[in-house]
Amino acid sequence: QVHLVESGGGLVQAGGSLRLSCVASGSPFEINALGWYRQAPGKKRELVATIDKDGKDGTTHYVDSVKGRFTISIDNTKNTVDLQMDSLQPDDTAVYYCCSGTWYPTLSGRRWQYNYLGQGTQVTVSS
Repeated sequence: QVHLVESGGGLVQAGGSLRLSCVASGSPFEINALGWYRQAPGKKRELVATIDKDGKDGTTHYVDSVKGRFTISIDNTKNTVDLQMDSLQPDDTAVYYCCSGTWYPTLSGRRWQYNYLGQGTQVTVSS
């Protein structure tokens, strides 16, 4: 069992920054990677970013819409994963959920499968 608790959400003006943090506790053997989803009102949940547990270069993933603006990082000594969000835009408004999961290879590439999800933290970007 893995327990994920997010913090750091809030209200920010467009162009501003926020940093989300997630503390993971429980069974470390069930965590291969950590990441963040977001879900805006009336929209499907979207995988924003992931990072492998070992945090090596090249083991991060970002959805195209946040590349160059968001940075995911992991601190294995504290069992935390952070999401630094810069140049925020109103379209970034959503509930952000911390997740753990695994990337599985497929014939066409790979797919993400999460196994645990946090309760979520609200991020609101005003125009």
